[in-house]
Amino acid sequence: MARVIVWPTFCFTFLQLISLTAAKAPGNGFGEDIEWRTLEDGLKEANELNKPLMLIIHKTWCGACKALKPKFAESEEIKKLSSSFLMVNVQDDDEPAGEKYSPDGAYIPRIFFLDPSGNVMKEFYNEDGNEKYKYFYPTPDNILKSMQKVLKEMPLERRPSDEL
Repeated sequence: MARVIVWPTFCFTFLQLISLTAAKAPGNGFGEDIEWRTLEDGLKEANELNKPLMLIIHKTWCGACKALKPKFAESEEIKKLSSSFLMVNVQDDDEPAGEKYSPDGAYIPRIFFLDPSGNVMKEFYNEDGNEKYKYFYPTPDNILKSMQKVLKEMPLERRPSDEL
């Protein structure tokens, strides 16, 4: 009798473990210490939690992406600020389609900040970069500057609530 009860319990626990592991999106080189989400999950949670989302679009073959990844992953400041955002990175075929995610071109990498409703906040971009490629960030310092600006200047109706 005890064997019959133990086996279903083990199976249920094992399936829970698999589902929890599958739910976490990979860092794809941008740091495993950051809580990454899929775009679908990130958009859903942004709305539920009233938090901004940071989206990195990159490719495995991209030289600029490869150069940015270790710098991003090593930045303690980015890790710290990432808790104030829902963090998403998509690569290769997972890149979302549509003009929404390429307002000034489909270059890579591109980093966007989305409001809790999933709208790209076009007012937040790399102000120190090239005007033709507003969402290209070559260094963690550029990224940090925009992350801080989002948290400071995000319109009140889109800012995360303090109730959490």
